[in-house]
Amino acid sequence: MRHLQASELKAWLDSAPGPVALLDVREPWEFEVCRIEGSRLIPMSQLPARLGELDPARTTVVICHHGVRSLRAAAYLEHCGFADVVNLSGGVDAWARTVDGAMATY
Repeated sequence: MRHLQASELKAWLDSAPGPVALLDVREPWEFEVCRIEGSRLIPMSQLPARLGELDPARTTVVICHHGVRSLRAAAYLEHCGFADVVNLSGGVDAWARTVDGAMATY
């Protein structure tokens, strides 16, 4: 598992040669407050049941509020055979502070 800071993720996404899955594991109310454009919501509690909705061969960036839930979810994805998993260190909070100052925070 790789760990990227928000600014590193932004630069990487801007230059990524192929599609990247942005998986947000927060709760729906959190996702409504703010989200990284292009991210898909599957709350952490639903991840085991909805694992089949994700492509294990695709690079998957896991996102949460501060990076704790996403770290656990990323470890779970690796355990399930996902080949390339990235954890967003600091979560959407770090993204709002360093990449998108207009993003709402909570």
